[in-house]
Amino acid sequence: MDDRTDLPRAALRDLRRLLVGLDEPRPAGHPPARWRRLLPLIVPVGLFVLLSLTFAAYEYLLDVRHLPPGMPTVLAVGSTLPVAVAARSPLWGWRLAYPMLFAGAVSALPTESWPWNPVQILGFLVVLASLAVRTDTGVVVWAAVLTLAPVFLVVPTRANAYGVTVLLAVVVILGDQVRRQRQSQQALAVQSEVSELEKARRAVLEERTRIARELHDVVAHHMSMIAVQAETAPYRLAALPDPARDEFTAIAASAREALTDMRRLLGVLRSETSTAQTAPQPGLDDVPDLVEAARRAGMTVTLEQDRPPPGAPTPPEAVGLTAYRIVQEALANAARHAPGTSVRVSLRPGVGELALRVENGAHPAPARPAGPAGHGLTGMRERARLLAGTFSAGPVDGGGFAVVAHLPYGTAQPLAATDPRGADADPPGTDTGSSGTDAGSSGTDTDAVERPRRNGGRR
Repeated sequence: MDDRTDLPRAALRDLRRLLVGLDEPRPAGHPPARWRRLLPLIVPVGLFVLLSLTFAAYEYLLDVRHLPPGMPTVLAVGSTLPVAVAARSPLWGWRLAYPMLFAGAVSALPTESWPWNPVQILGFLVVLASLAVRTDTGVVVWAAVLTLAPVFLVVPTRANAYGVTVLLAVVVILGDQVRRQRQSQQALAVQSEVSELEKARRAVLEERTRIARELHDVVAHHMSMIAVQAETAPYRLAALPDPARDEFTAIAASAREALTDMRRLLGVLRSETSTAQTAPQPGLDDVPDLVEAARRAGMTVTLEQDRPPPGAPTPPEAVGLTAYRIVQEALANAARHAPGTSVRVSLRPGVGELALRVENGAHPAPARPAGPAGHGLTGMRERARLLAGTFSAGPVDGGGFAVVAHLPYGTAQPLAATDPRGADADPPGTDTGSSGTDAGSSGTDTDAVERPRRNGGRR
């Protein structure tokens, strides 16, 4: 459809809106601070001014014109009421003011330059300006054109009619410019906000790229060296026993698996648009493989994993992943802080809850110096709390250390946290220790370093 067809339709649409349409909503946002301070005074002062102008128009009509009783009151109120209405609804303000242009010229004297009282002229210009500031240009043009009809019908001389036309044009143009400037400022504010969001997104991408670069340069390099040394050890070392060869093969496989996971993580960090390598997350079914890997590393680990009761729902993937990571971290801590002790892993799914416990025996060897502080137990506790579960860790009677977690799912309510010895767990924010090596999110906390080690446990 060409522009010649669109223009008449747009003009008719604007005319319909002027006559029967709805006003546009008020501009969003708060007024400037200088206006907010004056808001409590604007309404009462404005009403007082309009009331004063109404009495002034009434006195003018009584003194200048010979009108029937009651007519001066109607014309005086009709001169100021549209202004009050236009403050909230400029379209309805113009619809009230327009018929008053015909009524206001009743009994006008030939000596009057314009056939309206001065208050009505000023009020109509205010209404038209309000309409121009808050309404589209097409609607305002129709309002000005229709206003010219009573102007040329009731103004006594053509010169005065042309003067009114020029005045109306000036008001419409100035009001339209104010509206366009305000729209430009709003569009600029929106664009500025979009630019700030884009800058923030770019900063996040740059930080992710920096993290990925550091991971690749530091961690991936060392993991590659471990894998290469483990794979070449059977060829470099003569007369290597078969158990040692199997041990080096397992180390190399673990290093290669860690490198694969590292590549997937780097793919996620380095790009926001490209598809990164993905793989299924581990769950409860992978815990036996995790325990078997710990056994191959020389640990003595027993696994007690029950099946869900009949009719009970299967633990969801999020619960399975959290349980896997907690067991992984607990086994890594046991290997570091209590080497040579036996470890028991217990997974007992119930009706809407998974109970998890990892406990190691007392470590008779003297404690090693504390390592750097980390966030092992904190990470496990955060994983449990993300599922509205509970977590506790601490030494047990007779020596040793235990990690206990309750992970609810379905309609079950979280259970109260208890420490491994049955006493109430520490309040939120209190850490009974922290973990050792990094197996997920790990490290070493310093607030409970000595006590677990004196008991032969781990942090």
